[in-house]
Amino acid sequence: MASILIVDDDDLMVSSLALMVRRLGHGAASAASLAEGLEMAGEQEFDVIFLDVRMPDGNGLEILPRLAGTAAEPEVIIITGFGEPDGAELAIKSGAWDYIEKGASVKEMTLSLERALQYRAERKAGDRKQNIVALKREDILGNSPKLRACLNQLAQAAGGDASILITGETGTGKELFARAIHQNSPRAAGNFVTVDCASLPETLAESLLFGHEKGAFTGAEKPREGLVRQAHGGTLFLDEVGELPLPLQKTFLRVLQEHRFRPLGSTREVESDFRLVAATNRNLEEMVERGEFRSDLLFRLRSFTIELPPLRERAEDIKDLARSHLDRLCECYGMASKGFSPEFLNALLGYDWPGNVRELANTLVRSFSAARFEPTLYPKHLPPNIRVQVLKNSVSGSSQAKDHGEQGHHVEPMRSLPKLQDYRETIYAHAEKHYLQDLMSLAEDNISEACRRSGLSQSRLYALLKKHQINRPA
Repeated sequence: MASILIVDDDDLMVSSLALMVRRLGHGAASAASLAEGLEMAGEQEFDVIFLDVRMPDGNGLEILPRLAGTAAEPEVIIITGFGEPDGAELAIKSGAWDYIEKGASVKEMTLSLERALQYRAERKAGDRKQNIVALKREDILGNSPKLRACLNQLAQAAGGDASILITGETGTGKELFARAIHQNSPRAAGNFVTVDCASLPETLAESLLFGHEKGAFTGAEKPREGLVRQAHGGTLFLDEVGELPLPLQKTFLRVLQEHRFRPLGSTREVESDFRLVAATNRNLEEMVERGEFRSDLLFRLRSFTIELPPLRERAEDIKDLARSHLDRLCECYGMASKGFSPEFLNALLGYDWPGNVRELANTLVRSFSAARFEPTLYPKHLPPNIRVQVLKNSVSGSSQAKDHGEQGHHVEPMRSLPKLQDYRETIYAHAEKHYLQDLMSLAEDNISEACRRSGLSQSRLYALLKKHQINRPA
């Protein structure tokens, strides 16, 4: 008997689904809010979850990865009274089993549930039969629901031999995932060969990829094996495949289909049995529409697609990432492990990380250097641009909270308030001091540069530095 959770605030819909579930011989439980559904999914193991989209406390699609990422890893069937193409796309990309409108027949609902349970049973049986070992993750750190969903896809993809396309913003770890796919595949003993498509010189691209014979062109003094041949028996990784020149796309398409090619200057073809993994931070579908990327090559590349989430969508992993990178730095320089203050961690969590994990790693290197022999990292050790952005975000958040409070029915009053003038002066002085500290840091203690950035005269700047007891540069 399977266990089914229904997350919906429509009593009639809950009753209908529960009746259907029990008639099939399974157990049914329900939750009338997203918060209650998350709590129940965290405490009990459910095989399938029916999830409504429009709920009193939010959009069900937003918590789909968290539900699917609970210990039981249930299949999630989206049910909605307002079917939307974009919503359907988001649901499937987030790992939903199915997306069904509430007007669908009982037969359609039943079939979707039965297929989800059948898949779940077969997957468990397959896992036991294969005696799956722990996934080799190396530097892929974190345990957030979105990352776990990508790791599950990685495990599925690694066992086959189909081409894989890894998408995601710059710095999300696409090459790490590509290497992990290789290391967890039957080809792990072979070479992992990386081709940086963004830096391929157009005049030498074919030679680098396919190799050449002696005398094939001016300067070819000896034969050279190409990168594609070096990947024989292993994995060929095309990094930033969206940068591959159009003429080369056509050539590479045949290589991908036939796994055979002719080196420059050669009269015979060479075979290479490689598994292809490609990665890009660009929208290849849009490039196809603009005629910048071949549609037939795209179809070949994305037999299996893994979309990596940006760091801002898996903030739960920031602490683990920061701890790991900081420990490595301390070990590298032979120093005792450093700690970070709660304020430092809050600053990391309050930043959007447009450069993702790569930017976080570089930031920790800079913070480590700024702290030198100090045992604890504080927000002061962060780069000024990050501190400024975090401060702006917090001020913006406070303003939004105040606006929300003014529009609400009741706002809890403070027990006591200072005089308005005193309050203004305190806030102004605090903000002014932080501004000056960030200004001098950005200007690298250069007074002329600080004056240029701030619009202050030298005499006024010196007066403010003295007022706030900020050491002036010599």
